[in-house]
Amino acid sequence: MNPLDDPRPLLDRALDQTGRLVAAVEPDQTALPTPCSEFDVAALVGHLFTVVARIAVAGRGGDPRELPLVTTGVPFDGWAERYAKAAAELRAVWSDDTLLDRPLQLPWAVLPGRVAVAAYTQELTTHAWDLAVATGRTGLLDPELAVLSLEIARRAVPVEGREQMPFSPVVEVPADADAYRRLAGYLGRAVS
Repeated sequence: MNPLDDPRPLLDRALDQTGRLVAAVEPDQTALPTPCSEFDVAALVGHLFTVVARIAVAGRGGDPRELPLVTTGVPFDGWAERYAKAAAELRAVWSDDTLLDRPLQLPWAVLPGRVAVAAYTQELTTHAWDLAVATGRTGLLDPELAVLSLEIARRAVPVEGREQMPFSPVVEVPADADAYRRLAGYLGRAVS
């Protein structure tokens, strides 16, 4: 069976991976830059809160565009709990199998639920890498998630015509780059 037929197990893995990374952030790391140039660590975590909330809102039939890009006001000592609660709410919403074929409003298009879940899995996986690089915890990353997320990204994000999308041009990476660096480069992140 193709894992993209029902991408919810991949989303679960991406949620777990991201949750571990959010919980591992140290207080002195919140202002560190990330490979996602628009966010430092604190802003990236706030964006991750929004991403998880957007997936749940879309599944409930709402409009995720109504949520801010970055959730603010969550004290550092509440990050892990806030993330875990949001992930649990998301999982409850997406336990409904009928959502996989239902058209859902996303910030960039109306898409079937399974496509929405795949896209958000790719986003969480990419931002998990951003957070892991910034905080020095790349050893916590699941390599298979990057491989599958790169496949999703190649289907969803064209190499040409990205002007209306939140992705920079593809960045070439070394031939021996791991799957996360290939994913990051494909989505336009500078990879060292």
